[in-house]
Amino acid sequence: MRAQATWFLDQRTLLRHQTVKGFGQDFCGYLGQLIPRIGQLADVLPPDDVPARVALAGVGEACRRLGEEGAAGLYGEVERVKRLARSVVARCDHYDALTGLVMCLACDKPIEAGDAWVPYDQVSPSGGVARAGRIHCRCANAPRRH
Repeated sequence: MRAQATWFLDQRTLLRHQTVKGFGQDFCGYLGQLIPRIGQLADVLPPDDVPARVALAGVGEACRRLGEEGAAGLYGEVERVKRLARSVVARCDHYDALTGLVMCLACDKPIEAGDAWVPYDQVSPSGGVARAGRIHCRCANAPRRH
């Protein structure tokens, strides 16, 4: 989920309209899976748990974005789907925070206890937002496609 949404956000050129619509459908499906899971995780935590409250506020925003109508034109639709993609990434982050998972930002697989990892910071060309986290050492040394 996170890898697909991040890939979409990192695109520097416009994709075909049908491709963008397909990504939009995928992101809506992912949010449909994540929203109830986050709600269930937050419900078992104390009412004053800050990460749970932040996650629930994000769920409200994701629900609002799910309710947005398809935008007119390719550029408008890309912007709408980017908002959905940002919601997917943020909900994945909240899910990880509530479950205690630490995910590799390169391969989007869990970093297990005993796995070798390195800190990682990335500035996204899609909005200048820094993503900080961890990546497996094996992912840090893997060749990247451009």
